[in-house]
Amino acid sequence: MTPPRTPQIPVIVLAGFLGSGKTTLLNHLLQHRAGNRIGVIVNDFGSIEIDAMTVAGQVGSTVSLGNGCLCCAVDASELDTYLDTLTRPAARLDVIVIEASGLAEPQELVRMLLASDNPRIRYGGLVEVVDAAEFESTRERHPEIERHLAVADLVVLNKTDRVDEPEHARLREAVAAAGSRAAVVSAAYGRIDPGLLFDPVLRPDEDEQIRQLTFEDLLLEERAARAGEAHTGHLHTAYESVSFTADVPLDPRRFMSFLDTRPEGLYRIKGFADFGAGDRDNRYALHAVGRFLRFVPQPWGRDEPRLTQLVLIGSGIDAEALHKELSGCRESAVPAPRSTQDAPHDPERSMWGVLRYVQQASDGDARPWSLSVDARV
Repeated sequence: MTPPRTPQIPVIVLAGFLGSGKTTLLNHLLQHRAGNRIGVIVNDFGSIEIDAMTVAGQVGSTVSLGNGCLCCAVDASELDTYLDTLTRPAARLDVIVIEASGLAEPQELVRMLLASDNPRIRYGGLVEVVDAAEFESTRERHPEIERHLAVADLVVLNKTDRVDEPEHARLREAVAAAGSRAAVVSAAYGRIDPGLLFDPVLRPDEDEQIRQLTFEDLLLEERAARAGEAHTGHLHTAYESVSFTADVPLDPRRFMSFLDTRPEGLYRIKGFADFGAGDRDNRYALHAVGRFLRFVPQPWGRDEPRLTQLVLIGSGIDAEALHKELSGCRESAVPAPRSTQDAPHDPERSMWGVLRYVQQASDGDARPWSLSVDARV
C-alpha cells in the first residue's frame, strides 16, 4: 500500500459545444490563474489569445507563454505524449487544462485520463460549459448534449446575463433532468473563480503582496478599464467552501456513506482523514472531484496532532448541513439510521470501503467514486 511519491498535477477537461463560451472561460483562467502555471492542450492555437500575452518562445507544437504557462496543439493520438511532456518536473506546471473541441468526445478523454499510466497526473474533473441563452437550439442541433451533461462533474451555465430569472431556473431544472448530479454554477463571459477548479499557488518569488507590477497585471487592468469593470479584487462567479476539523477519528463506514450520497452542489473535497483504529499508522489524504475519489495513505508525523481536516468546495452548498453530516461520521457520534453497518465493530473490515479507493503502486488507473460512474467512462 505504498502511496505514490510523485507530485500529481490535476488534469481538467473543458468541454462545450460551439458558441458556449468555453474558449472565453479558458482564456479567463489563463488571465486569472491564482498563481498557478497552467498547461493547456488544444486542437489548434487559434483557441488561445496568444497575441494578448508575452510569448517566450515556440518549439514545434508547444508555445511558452511569458506567465509561466505552456500551450500545446495536439490531436488525440498525441495526448499521452504531450501529457508526459507537460508533467515533467522541468515544465514546473501546477495544472493542465484540456480543451475537448476537436480532440475527442469528453467522456473518451476522461476514459483516457483514468486509464493513463502517467504517475504524475490525476483526474481534475470534467467541466461542461453551456450557452444559457441558446440552450434549446443547441439541444436541437446536438442532442448528445444530454449525455455530456449526465457525465459532467461541473456544469457552467454561461451567458446567464442574457436570460431572465425564470428561464435561469428552468435551465437548472433541465440540467438535473438530463441525469446530471454535477454542481452547477452560473457565469457571464466565462468568468468563474479559478479556485473552484484548482487551488491557488503562492510562490516565494511571486508573492502577490510584495511583488512588482507585471505586464500581465497591466494587461488585466487595461482590459478591465475598457470593459468598464469595477476592480473589486475578486472574480465574478464565486464558490463556497466549508472547512471541517475533528480531533476524534472518523468512522470509515459512516464517512464512505457520506461520500456515496454526495450533497447537491458539492464539487471538490480535499484534506486529510484520521480513521483511528482502522489504520493507526497513517492519515489518509483525500482527493474528490465530482464523482471521482482517491485516498492516499501517508504516515503520521511523530508529534503530529491526529486530526481530520477537510475543505469542501462547491456552489449553493449548505454549510450547516455539511457540518452536521460530517460530525455524524465521528466515532463518538450516535450512529445515524442509515449507518446500519456500524455494529459489530471490526477496525480492519471497516476500512474495506476506503481501501477500494487507494491507488496501489501498480495500478494503471484510478477508481471512480461509485460503481454507477463506470458507465460514463
